[in-house]
Amino acid sequence: MTRVRPDVDLHRIPARLSQDVALARLVVDGLAWCRPANYLKKDCDNMKRANWFAVSPEGAKAVGGLHHFVTTGTALPSRLVHLVFLRVSQINGCAHCIDIHTRDLLQEGMAIDTVVLVPVWHEAAYLFSEQERAALAWAEEVTRVSETHASDAAYAAAAAVFSEKDLVDLTLTIAAMNAINRLGVSFRLKPRARAEA
Repeated sequence: MTRVRPDVDLHRIPARLSQDVALARLVVDGLAWCRPANYLKKDCDNMKRANWFAVSPEGAKAVGGLHHFVTTGTALPSRLVHLVFLRVSQINGCAHCIDIHTRDLLQEGMAIDTVVLVPVWHEAAYLFSEQERAALAWAEEVTRVSETHASDAAYAAAAAVFSEKDLVDLTLTIAAMNAINRLGVSFRLKPRARAEA
């Protein structure tokens, strides 16, 4: 892991310096959502496309700020947030985010039997709380907004379970992960998983 000396003001280092410095800047700015420790040079070398957060640290900070808010600034349970992150990532086909949020849910204590059934949660609804089912349904509705147009029926179903504030925060959570997935897929972020030898 790249360590940043506390006495170094990375904001004064020109952006043209190494990729590691740009990544360190993300670490200092507290953008933990992108797991900077996982994006060290050895991992970035696997990228076939631009390293978006090194090329546009201001953009990364903006996206990271939204992610930070939804993971730390809402009343939504952490497990629910990671469940939504996982389902949105599955719909969008972001292998990197599927890997991360599967691991997050396992660390939160979700049983592997439950995690593997997230893509078909409708058929295994008994494994999920009422709030989790409502969040998963709303996540699918919002992620597929070009098809669903966030229907009144779906909104009413979500609003029956979440307060107005929590529903807005849930929708911001869904929007954050959709943005991150589109960046992850577009710039080919690799999952942490490695093939066994």
